[in-house]
Amino acid sequence: MRNVDYEVVRTLRCRNLNAPGVLGKLTTTIGQNGASVGNITTVSLGHNFNVRDIDVIVRNKEHLGQLLSQVSKLREVTVLEVRDAVLNLHENGKIKMINTVSVNSMDDLRKVYTPGVAEVCKLLVDDANWKDYYTNIPYSIAIITDGTAILGLGNIGSVAGMPVIEGKAALIQQLAGISGIPILLDTTDQNEIVQTAKHIALTFGGIQLEDIASPRCFVILEQLERELNIPVMHDDQQGTAVVTVASLINASKFSGIQLQEAKIGLIGLGAAGLSIGKFLLRFTGNPSLGTARTEASIRRHVEHGGIASSLEEIMQTADIVVATTGVAGLIESRMVRKGQVIFALSNPYPEITPEAARAAGAAVATDGKAVNNLVGYPGIWRGTLDAKASSITFEMYMAAISAIVDATADGELAPNPLDPKLHLTVAHNVARAALDSRVAQRQLDNDYFENTTIKQPPR
Repeated sequence: MRNVDYEVVRTLRCRNLNAPGVLGKLTTTIGQNGASVGNITTVSLGHNFNVRDIDVIVRNKEHLGQLLSQVSKLREVTVLEVRDAVLNLHENGKIKMINTVSVNSMDDLRKVYTPGVAEVCKLLVDDANWKDYYTNIPYSIAIITDGTAILGLGNIGSVAGMPVIEGKAALIQQLAGISGIPILLDTTDQNEIVQTAKHIALTFGGIQLEDIASPRCFVILEQLERELNIPVMHDDQQGTAVVTVASLINASKFSGIQLQEAKIGLIGLGAAGLSIGKFLLRFTGNPSLGTARTEASIRRHVEHGGIASSLEEIMQTADIVVATTGVAGLIESRMVRKGQVIFALSNPYPEITPEAARAAGAAVATDGKAVNNLVGYPGIWRGTLDAKASSITFEMYMAAISAIVDATADGELAPNPLDPKLHLTVAHNVARAALDSRVAQRQLDNDYFENTTIKQPPR
């Protein structure tokens, strides 16, 4: 496991002298010491003192200690308690299974369970397609991880990655009404992962692969897409690519750089970087420059139509730079050319901060916090499942990109990921693209059979 510092969120319960300017003095001190202020909640107001909870965001625990030392020097302020708001929120987990129907009487019990449920079972025996109407299968997805590429932490194991997977499940339920079921694997063998996914696929309407390291993730995705009749998506691949391309389209609106004509450089060619390159090639028709830590990664990029390059060449010649290496500070300010678009997407700390990139002359600069996969995958899944699609095509992903672009406010790179209207729009676009593709295929089938003596099979 890499030793990476993460942002730390803590809640300071402070007793402040009830006098004008004291709260402002406290928040100023927090800001002057390099921390950010989150929510401020009033706990109590008194004649002499007020008590407030103040959320602070610091770089790490050492930074928190330094901040507390400075705050303690304010004579009008006493820190009563420091609470870990994140751990408190995660207590007992973030998700649970709940009923969609109530069981409050024996009559309810007979309908929900035995003997009434037997009638539904027999219906499914006669025609398994009734599962789409009488079970939760069509709006449930498995979120599968082996824990080998969890955020910026790397290979920490699937159990340690559970809070991330729970978070995905909670968000996809809230924003798209889909039950995401975490599946933690105790194997990193790609064949075992594929076989496990195939064995449990009957339970779900789709499978979302999550935080599986490259290059195994490429083989696993391709094999499952080929061998299953339900849609499969790897969020670190297609999810990241969708949101990145949409954000680059938005960036072109106010950077003066047209995406279709730009020279694009990819720094990092893992799950995210390689997929972004593949999407950009299909969207623009132009291959991207690409560099990575390993020759194997660069070779895969070339095999998928990209051009092998180097960090220096990309920074010197590319109009648009997309970095997904996980290496904080990899891009130095001196490397940035005036007018470049810099997407440094590694979390929690980017290859260069947006502030540093802009100060060095970048026309547009952003990081992985702003370019968030959450604007894409809930609506993609809802639209895919609504259309009862057996796979997610490039056209469906492009429909999601178009919806995200249309939902983005002027001057922004991406829409608010918590806006329910965004996910509804993405879902509608994706479902429409799936249905259009199905209609087009049926027309091709009709044209074929009209010109042959082969009898068309019943639908």
